Amino acid sequence: MSVLTLGVATLAVAIAFGVIGLSMVWGPANRRVAKGLESIELYYGSGQPGSVAGAGQVGLPYLLIRLGQLAAKLSPAGVPASIGRRLNLAGNPGSWTVEKVLAYKGLGLFAGAALGALLGSRSGVAVFVFGGLGAAVGFFLPDVLLYNAGSKRQAVMRKQLPNTLDMLTVCVEAGLGFDAALSQIGRNTQGPMAAECVRMLQEMQLGKSRVEALRALADRTTVVELRAFVSAMVQASELGVPTAQVLHEQAKEMRAKHRQLAEEKAQKLPVKILFPMMFCIFPVLFIVVLGPTVLSLLAMFGG
Repeated sequence: MSVLTLGVATLAVAIAFGVIGLSMVWGPANRRVAKGLESIELYYGSGQPGSVAGAGQVGLPYLLIRLGQLAAKLSPAGVPASIGRRLNLAGNPGSWTVEKVLAYKGLGLFAGAALGALLGSRSGVAVFVFGGLGAAVGFFLPDVLLYNAGSKRQAVMRKQLPNTLDMLTVCVEAGLGFDAALSQIGRNTQGPMAAECVRMLQEMQLGKSRVEALRALADRTTVVELRAFVSAMVQASELGVPTAQVLHEQAKEMRAKHRQLAEEKAQKLPVKILFPMMFCIFPVLFIVVLGPTVLSLLAMFGG
């Protein structure tokens, strides 16, 4: 009985030391993975702090820091997160961060108010009216520019998506893995889709699963076709469907949608050029064709 007790105690001590050893090995590894993912988020500027308290960490002058804090107080609670999402949609241009956008909103508030007041300085009422309008325009101008940049980038992504899927399909059917195919796209192509593929590959290399990286990609886009592709890939990964088969079907469907979109734009063209023709082209044609005749008739009846 004592031998059995001694064996159980020895086994318990071995298990305890094993758990301690695994925690010592996996703890730093998990921390390194988390730190790596955090570095990717910081590199792409997708941090979404709830306030601008950390604005000094991005090298902003003190005045802009205070203006950013003022803009954050004047904005609703969810505005920093919304700005972070729009930055992701715009591809995080340059070194823009949520703090910088808020700082420029505050700067635009005072600059617009000063410019409006200067324009309306001839009248006391006009000073307040133009000053208020200028402050509103300056405050919302960074949001408009950011939204415009995001819309343009998403349009480019929609245009590049069929070619990207074709290249993914060719690489996977040639024997490459999905990660290697993403690497080939990032190495041999340019544009927003290549940048998104590189970012997704970096996230997977630093510890994220393929499903998590795909869902993060879907959160960074508003392109319906790309979100549908991500959904199909996630379902294929969870159900064990071969990746090459899913890519082949998705690429074929994407080509069909791209062709339908081109046909739709072609059908809209006559309606779009109708009003320019009526108000710009037809009057000029009438003047050129009927002008000499009208002048001859006026000269005849006037004489």
